Formats: sequence, structure tokens, C-alpha cells
Amino acid sequence: MTQAKTPAAPQPPIRTLPDAQTVTSVRHWTDTLFSFRCTRPRSLRFRSGEFVMLGLLDDAGKPLLRAYSIASPSWDDELEFYSIKVPDGPLTSRLQHISEGDQIILRPKPVGTLVIDALLPGKRLWMLATGTGIAPFASLIRDPETYEKFDSVILMHTCRQVAELAYGRELVESLKDDPLIGEMVEGKLLYYPTTTREDSPNMGRVTDNLSSGKVFADLGIDGPLTPERDRAMICGSLAFNIDVKAILEGWGLREGANSEPLEFVVEKAFVGEGI
Repeated sequence: MTQAKTPAAPQPPIRTLPDAQTVTSVRHWTDTLFSFRCTRPRSLRFRSGEFVMLGLLDDAGKPLLRAYSIASPSWDDELEFYSIKVPDGPLTSRLQHISEGDQIILRPKPVGTLVIDALLPGKRLWMLATGTGIAPFASLIRDPETYEKFDSVILMHTCRQVAELAYGRELVESLKDDPLIGEMVEGKLLYYPTTTREDSPNMGRVTDNLSSGKVFADLGIDGPLTPERDRAMICGSLAFNIDVKAILEGWGLREGANSEPLEFVVEKAFVGEGI
């Protein structure tokens, strides 16, 4: 007599994230800043400087998403992101604890105004950022098109503490050895990092260093910006964006967009400190 087999207990359904990508590496730069890389969807095509929506599931199992600029260039096989840590932030309070092998949600629909196509042709390209606003510029300074279309590229990045500049500084220093753009960067990329609280070789806000002319004197270049020669991209807090925009407009530059390229563009979807 054959003994009947006991039916196997039903297994709980495997919970998978929608639009899931796998984290490949994580690096914590300070107690408040980290970067991570993840797999790239095969269908994703983007222009350097654009952003996507990414995030995790909340306690109710619903996607919790925020806009994040892609910090890797359009040719990279993986995607890189640079983020602030907010202890009480709905998303970053969770996202800061991810590790290699974890999954995140990534909606592969890139958009944004910090792209070369949204600017008229010019001689100099200014990238003006505070904090994690350097992320889209981390993408653009690794893209050959940036150096093909501009004679010089000036990256101004301001943070409160010296340690908060480490991500950008290490990236810029690595470009000279980059097999794709190393030769293109030499003599074209000018990096101007400053701090506002901790003493460093260069001090002061982006707005003050532009208005006073200090950045031009320190870099040994002509100033101020002119509509005929200069193009600019702005990415920071709302207050920063408004203040820099006012300075550029005072010099005669006009704000452009994908539909109407002009002299400068502003990223309005920058992720702020409440994430």
C-alpha cells in the first residue's frame, strides 16, 4: 500500500520590485553623503545630465520614488547616483542602508534640462553646483561631447566642509587617466571647489565668487560671463538656483530649455534635503 504524500505547504509569493535594478557597489563619503552604482536597463537611453525616478518600497509595499540625476555618463554600462543622507527623510533614511546585491526601483524614463542640447553653441561652459547638485555634472564631465562642443569647461562646486568635496575632487583627478577622455580633458577642464564653513584653499559661495570676480582672478580667465561666449548650467537648492539665475540674467544671459536652447539652464527637479 502506497502512503499518500503530504501536500507541500504553500510557499509565500516571492516579492519583487517593479522596474528592479541590482546595486553593484556603494561608497559612503561622509556621514551625510554616499554614492552607489547599479545595473542599467538594456532599454535605457539617456543624455548625460538627465535624471530618472528611483527609490524603494515603503512599509505598505508602495513605490517611494524621488528624482535623481544620473551621475554616470551616457556611455557607461552601469548607472551611478550621488545622494545626501537625511535621517528622517522618507526615502534616504532607507536608501542610505542599501548594499551590494540589493534591489532598487528605477523608472527608465530620463528627463531634464541640464543637457548640452538645451544650450546654444558657445566657447565656455560653466557648471555651477552646491552639495549633491554636482551629480549631473559628474555625468557631463565624463562625456566626450562636452569637450567637443566647448573650448573650456569650468566646474564650480561649493560645500560647507572640505570632506563634502571629496566625491567631486576624486572624480576630477581621475579624468586625466581616463582612456576615453583623458586627452580631451587636459587643458580644458577647470575645477574650482570652495567651502563656506571650514577653511580651505578656496572659500566662499558660488554667487559671491562670481559677483566679486574672484573666480576669474583665481583661474586666470576673463570675466564676467557674456551671452556671446559663455553658457551655464545650474544645479543646487531652490534658493541657490534663484540667486545664480539672477546673476546670469544681470549679465545678459537668458534661460533656455530643450524646446528653446539659449545661454543657461537650471535643473528644477534637483533632490533637496527633505528626501
